Amino acid sequence: MDCIFCRIIAREVPSTTVYEDGQVVAFRDINPQAPTHILVIPRRHIPSLADLTEADEPLAGHMVIVANKLARQEGIAERGYRVSISCGKEGKQAVPHLHLHLLGGRRLTNELG
Repeated sequence: MDCIFCRIIAREVPSTTVYEDGQVVAFRDINPQAPTHILVIPRRHIPSLADLTEADEPLAGHMVIVANKLARQEGIAERGYRVSISCGKEGKQAVPHLHLHLLGGRRLTNELG
């Protein structure tokens, strides 16, 4: 499988990791759409939000909790931030590996970023 996010998890591709545990890795987006733009991805390859099952509920919740923790760590929690998950081509999902975007650090527009 030639998934860029799987390669980041395997440390084959460099990234600026800001958090990792047994379930997820979080790193700074290489093309940030806001002053704070962090991606939170599961270690296990899951192509998209549509591929989650009920068994993945704890993982999905953990991804959101990690995003909240990172918002506090980045100093954007009090002013506000966005957590976004794109799904599929029409949803503008650029990488076919489930990921959420944590964006903040400025007033956000209606589009991602």
